[in-house]
Amino acid sequence: MIDSRPVGYVIGWLIIGLGSSMLIPMLVDIIFMNGQWTTFAISSAFTIFIGLVLVLATSSTKLTTQGTSLRETILITVCLYTVIPLFAAIPFVLGEPNFRIIDAYFESVSGLTTTGATVFSDIENLPEGYLMWRGILQWIGGILIIIIAMTVFPRLRIGGMQYFMKSNFETITTVIPQAISTARGISITYLAVSLLCFMSYNVAGLSIFDSLVHSMTTVATGGFGNYDSSFQNLGYKAEYVAIVFMILASIPFIRYLTIFNDSGKSLILDRQVQGFIGIILFIGTALTLWQILVNGQGSEIAIRKALFNSISIMTGTGYVSADYNAWGSFPVAIFFLIGLIGGCAGSTSCSVKVFRYQVLFASLVAQIKKIYSPHAIIKPRYQGKNIPGEIMISVILFIVMFLFTLMVSALLLAMTGLDFITSISGSAAALANIGPGLGDIIGPTGNYQSLGDVAKLILAITMATGRLELLAVYVILTLKFWQS
Repeated sequence: MIDSRPVGYVIGWLIIGLGSSMLIPMLVDIIFMNGQWTTFAISSAFTIFIGLVLVLATSSTKLTTQGTSLRETILITVCLYTVIPLFAAIPFVLGEPNFRIIDAYFESVSGLTTTGATVFSDIENLPEGYLMWRGILQWIGGILIIIIAMTVFPRLRIGGMQYFMKSNFETITTVIPQAISTARGISITYLAVSLLCFMSYNVAGLSIFDSLVHSMTTVATGGFGNYDSSFQNLGYKAEYVAIVFMILASIPFIRYLTIFNDSGKSLILDRQVQGFIGIILFIGTALTLWQILVNGQGSEIAIRKALFNSISIMTGTGYVSADYNAWGSFPVAIFFLIGLIGGCAGSTSCSVKVFRYQVLFASLVAQIKKIYSPHAIIKPRYQGKNIPGEIMISVILFIVMFLFTLMVSALLLAMTGLDFITSISGSAAALANIGPGLGDIIGPTGNYQSLGDVAKLILAITMATGRLELLAVYVILTLKFWQS
């Protein structure tokens, strides 16, 4: 039987941490002399109180040296993106937006999962505290998913993550021998990249406040911004800054920890990083040529817009600097497909991840070779090592389940009355944690405000499922998980 005390104990501390972070937007509203600071003060006090009650009620439990059990770890991970957003939504309900609970919950889930889908309109006129809170939610969500991907997903054997860790980071034990050291090193790196991004935005001409919020949502590859128009009116310098840091945030953060140890050799030779950069260059070139030859766009603008928007969608950041719906059917199809690729595992990026496609491709090539040489011993290889059969099955299962979940979510959305484009792109945008979808409603110039309550709930569940790598959610739906 699952011991709920360790789960409650950990979740309690996370709730306390969330409540404490509400003091930051409270201070921001005080600085900007907004009357909404009391909303964050009340929300913080209530959230911390509930967290303390939960911690005290479960404080008799003692976590073992090995930590929580596998089932308890799964439950904690799922609660992180389903229960915690309820508390993150409190300021949206109590404050000036005066959101209904479903809208507030949708926005909070979107923030913590770094999806970037929003139900806000007229964003630039929101009190600064709310803009900061949205940025903080995504920044927290970004660091959480990196740590979870490095420490939890391999333990759960989700989608080949255990092989990803083993094949890429065997030498990491000499650098950071324990999980807590890994988390500490990644957190410091995450903070350093965020600060560098903040300074770069400021140099690019953004105000201190805009630089701070956008640096948090860029490094988290989240996409929440301070304006309805996203990056369309922030200037070309800000676009180039975003391009650089969206790429940096989509590379495994743990690779940065080895740069000084091997002069960046492991980063340069990482096949996943090579594949990620290669896809970006290929897609960017294709879209640039389309813009120049078909749409008559100037070369510099074509390159910048093509790179910015393709990187934003592929990494799941969700910023937009142009209405790519108007570029033509070919670019729209490209944007839909690259959203299902994602960045690198171990980053803040989303979706299927590049390394899974590489493992799948290596397995496909090996099978084709066996057809021509049936008696030869041919094994698929990744990063110079043989891929175990268990890993291939795990990766294939993940991709199949990803497509199955995409289909089910799209069908459910269609049943709420949404059109085909909105249903399929909304499902993909939520499951891959991208943010904007396609079409006039949820496309690059729209938002999710006009959707019905049922559709928003479906999308919120889909966002959490995608961020949790699918199987962590599916496993708790089985009867065996709850049996002793």
